[in-house]
Amino acid sequence: MFQNQVKHACQTKATKQQFFFFFFFFIVTLTARLTVSPSSSQFFEGDFVSLSCEEDDSSAGWTLRRNTSKQQRTQCGTDGFGQPAGSSCKITLFPSDSGVYWCESREGPISNMVNLTVTGGSVILQSPVLPVMEGDDVTLLCKTKTTPSNLPAAFYKDGSLIRKQPTGHMTIQHVSRSDEGLYKCDISGHGESPSSWITVTGDTLTCLCFCSFQHSQCDDNLMTVFALF
Repeated sequence: MFQNQVKHACQTKATKQQFFFFFFFFIVTLTARLTVSPSSSQFFEGDFVSLSCEEDDSSAGWTLRRNTSKQQRTQCGTDGFGQPAGSSCKITLFPSDSGVYWCESREGPISNMVNLTVTGGSVILQSPVLPVMEGDDVTLLCKTKTTPSNLPAAFYKDGSLIRKQPTGHMTIQHVSRSDEGLYKCDISGHGESPSSWITVTGDTLTCLCFCSFQHSQCDDNLMTVFALF
């Protein structure tokens, strides 16, 4: 976890003069984050993946859990899936491993969640497993299990064809919220991938400002509020 103090300046208007009061209090706290290596939301049966619970200060005290179609809140290493390795869980994947994964602490907080899809088919779509930032470029790869990954492919969003690419790669430049959706791909003669959701997020910060007014004649008009980072 980390803490970041932000100084706020609150300017008020009094009847005879202006008063400036500075009050810094804002604390940003991050829980653990779950990362996936290799970074993809889809995998072939038999692929190997490592999921890690990472925290700024340490990785101690976090447990990897998952929900699948057959089991709920199962734990890496104790409920029949995965091999713990420090803060990571290493898994040889089968379709039954498809599900939602997250890190959970003994105190209760949880990390981000990731959705992994494992297919016994011959085509997958490699797409970001974590949310992508607005303005970033995102590359999608339509991949077969046994042949080179540069075959022509068709890409779909929310069920509609959006592009055909001669080499199996598609880059979405400067993604926006409108690019968020359900994506899949198709390689002629090999089949269609499962669908995966791509989330686009903005760089937002929510903060509060408290002002302590020590003059009885300060009115309720808050003139300016600003933050210095």
